[in-house]
Amino acid sequence: MKKNMGTIDKVIRVAVAAIIAVLYFTGQITGTAAIILGVVAIAFIATSLIGWCPSYVPFGISTCGKEEPKA
Repeated sequence: MKKNMGTIDKVIRVAVAAIIAVLYFTGQITGTAAIILGVVAIAFIATSLIGWCPSYVPFGISTCGKEEPKA
């Protein structure tokens, strides 16, 4: 599994997950919306930790940038 997420992508995903958590714990989102957004937040955290997003694969997307050749 080749990593396809760059640092900025990971930071944005963690920030969005944190915002969802704050909205949930302050009671701004409830019910079905809370469940759906909770699943999205968990997926964002998981993909950020492993550095690989399965939804990027079919489209050939990578936010890693160019790797520098090792000397």
